Amino acid sequence: MKYELTKERIDFLKKDYCRGFIEFCGIHALKIENGLFESSVIIRENHRTQDNFIHAGLIATMSDHTAGYAAFTLVPEDTRILTIEFKINFLKPAYGNKLRCRSEIINAGKQIIVAQSSVFDIRDTHEKMVSRSTITLMAVKASKLDNKRG
Repeated sequence: MKYELTKERIDFLKKDYCRGFIEFCGIHALKIENGLFESSVIIRENHRTQDNFIHAGLIATMSDHTAGYAAFTLVPEDTRILTIEFKINFLKPAYGNKLRCRSEIINAGKQIIVAQSSVFDIRDTHEKMVSRSTITLMAVKASKLDNKRG
């Protein structure tokens, strides 16, 4: 079932996306549509490895989190999204000054949702795809999780 993605819901998702660890990483929401979410991050020195590449952990975090929010565009507000499987292929090292992630839902079941995320390294005037991942997510009613957190 497809739920209406209102302006209020888009505004909520955009703000909610950038909390906690994601805020610490500096990742921001760019584009939100039904079954699609895009994000970006301006690369800081602390995002880099000892060899000056962008850390794979940042790329993986973007891939997973952005996919989760693509799933949030398709479920009711009282639903939470949990990652249950994550597979990523790193295609080449990233070293530019910005990353952009595009996550699309490729299969939306009632409870199991599958997304694909592509991360692009922005290098001056061009971009290169540096990773592609498949993320399997589970839609769970928030009321089932409320007693589980402690």
